[in-house]
Amino acid sequence: MRDLLLGREPKDFDVTTDAKPEQIRDMFRNCRLIGRRFRLAHVRFGENLIEVSTFRSHPGKGLDENGRIVNDNVYGTLEQDVWRRDFSINALYYNIRDFSVVDYTGGIEDLKTGQLRLIGDPVTRYREDPVRMLRAVRFAAKLGFRLHPDSEAPIWELAPSLQEIPPARLFEEVLKLFLGGYAIQSFELLRHFRLFEWLFPQTEACLAVEENHFPQTFLIRALSNTDARIVEGKPVTVAFLFAALLWEPIRRQLAEHYQQENVLEIQAMQEAVETVLAKQTTYIILPRRFLLPMREIWYLQPRFAYRYGRHPLHLLQHPRFRAAYDFLLLRMQSGEQPKEYELEELCQWWTGIQEMEEKERLRYVKTLASSRYRYKSRKRKNKLRVSAEI
Repeated sequence: MRDLLLGREPKDFDVTTDAKPEQIRDMFRNCRLIGRRFRLAHVRFGENLIEVSTFRSHPGKGLDENGRIVNDNVYGTLEQDVWRRDFSINALYYNIRDFSVVDYTGGIEDLKTGQLRLIGDPVTRYREDPVRMLRAVRFAAKLGFRLHPDSEAPIWELAPSLQEIPPARLFEEVLKLFLGGYAIQSFELLRHFRLFEWLFPQTEACLAVEENHFPQTFLIRALSNTDARIVEGKPVTVAFLFAALLWEPIRRQLAEHYQQENVLEIQAMQEAVETVLAKQTTYIILPRRFLLPMREIWYLQPRFAYRYGRHPLHLLQHPRFRAAYDFLLLRMQSGEQPKEYELEELCQWWTGIQEMEEKERLRYVKTLASSRYRYKSRKRKNKLRVSAEI
């Protein structure tokens, strides 16, 4: 209802009813019940999935000692359900009997004024479910609304309560924040309210420190690129997003590993990745199906520096090459300056070899291999000559 009143195309439609989930399942054979804390019915309608929720009342005994909702399956009436909603603009109901809009909380007025206001006492509502703070950021970023002062004030103090939320649930919320086409705005608001540090503490610690007297811009560029791809209707991979979100702490770990003696670059990268992931998963659980492509994007970065023999041809055939190459370009555009190689020259080389025809590419690689062999042979002869003279 909210999006329709704002003149936007709704992403989906949710249905509310006084029928209990089990009753809904009995009525529709293509229905599946999901959720324990908040029981819902998913009804398949052709290619569409309709989410059906039952009217709720105050959870009562469903709260724990900290006031957080652990069981929200106390059913009620429409009038009771309204006050269980989070924001006034999300508490608008369209009555299909008389085609009217039901508004008990002043949601229509808040839509007109561009205001995001929590229903009830903000402190109590945030403690009931700390994820509401993330939802506040998401709706403010998506709609361009401003938070009501009363809804805004408690966030800084209550931000640490995100630690109480299961890491798997926070993963889903992060996807909603950064894959909706407004990642930059969401990121800025998360940092403004000090929520980001409870999602990605290692990244926040890195962003708080300037590099060569300039703010670090890699993540900003990555999120901006994500927004642009979504606007253009291009695919965005979750693995690439999280690889970008965790790149700065991996760079910091790499710098520490390089200080150790006899540590190979690939080995340093592997150790840095595992160290960062081990810490991050205590805050947000990353599903295994995304961890492998994330690792591959990171592990391929040092391999771009090897451009001799048939290595470039093998790397071009790697299933994660394009994502890793785009990642490399972002590093260069953000002004990153690794000690091991020159990023701008490296990006130009890999861009050029991709633009070659296959036969031309093969000839070029053979020429490189031959010159590399001659260089090694010449270097070996010089070394032997010096030894003989000694």
